[in-house]
Amino acid sequence: MTMTSSLIPSRNALTRATDLHAKASADFAAKLAQTQALLQRAAAEFAPVTQASSLGAEDVVITHLINSLQLDIPIFVLETGALHTETLALLERTQAHSRATINVFRPVSESVIQFVRDKGQDAMYQSIDLRKACCGIRKMAPLARALTGQRAWITGLRQEQSTARAEVPLLDTSEKDSKNLAKFNPLAKWTWGDVWHYIATNQVDYNPLHDQFFPSIGCAPCTRAISLGEDFRAGRWWWEDEAAKECGLHVKA
Repeated sequence: MTMTSSLIPSRNALTRATDLHAKASADFAAKLAQTQALLQRAAAEFAPVTQASSLGAEDVVITHLINSLQLDIPIFVLETGALHTETLALLERTQAHSRATINVFRPVSESVIQFVRDKGQDAMYQSIDLRKACCGIRKMAPLARALTGQRAWITGLRQEQSTARAEVPLLDTSEKDSKNLAKFNPLAKWTWGDVWHYIATNQVDYNPLHDQFFPSIGCAPCTRAISLGEDFRAGRWWWEDEAAKECGLHVKA
C-alpha cells in the first residue's frame, strides 16, 4: 500500500504533523488493545526481548507504550554517525525521560573511516552495492551486536508503509527472519492516522522532521522530504529503484 495524496499536504502549510495526520480508524481502540496485549506477551513469554527504534513516529509510539505499561523491555537505537541533528536531539530527550533502558549502538569507527577513505563520503549515491555496503557498516553490524543474546525483537513495521511490507504479521515466530529471532510488529495493522492519533492524544515527543514532510527518517544523506502524491517511502534512497529500498534490517534470509 502507498500513502495517498490526500495524506500529504502542501508544503506551504505551517502545521504540525499531529494536526495534519492524526485521524484514528474506527477500530482504533481494538487495535490499541491488541498492541498492548502483544507487548505484554513479548515481555512475559519472549524475554530477553528488545525494541529496535529509529526514533521515527511508529517507534516513539512503541517506546511510549513500553514505558506506560512499565514493561521490562529495553530499547536500542542505531546511531549510525550520519543521523540528522533533530534525530540526535530526540535521542537525548528519550534517554533523559524513558523508564526503559535506551541502549545506543554505533558502528566501528575504523570501519567507517576506511570505507570513506576507499569509497568516498558520497559512495552511497554511486551504486546500490556501495549504498548497501555503507548500510552494512553503519547499521547491520551494530544491529547484530544489539540483537546478540536476544530471543525476540520489536519493530515499528506497518503493512501500510510499502508494498514490500503489506503482509507484515503482528508476530513472526517462523524463524525465517535472517536474525533467527521471533519478531513482533505490534503496529502492523495501524494506519498512519492511527500512529499520529496516538502521538497527539498522549503528547508523545517526536522528531520535528515529521513536521517538514519526512514520513520515514533514516540517515541524513539517504533521507529527504516527500512531495504531494509521492509514496510513503519515496524519501528513502530516492535515487534507487523501488524494489531495492531496504537496508537489510527487515529482509528475510
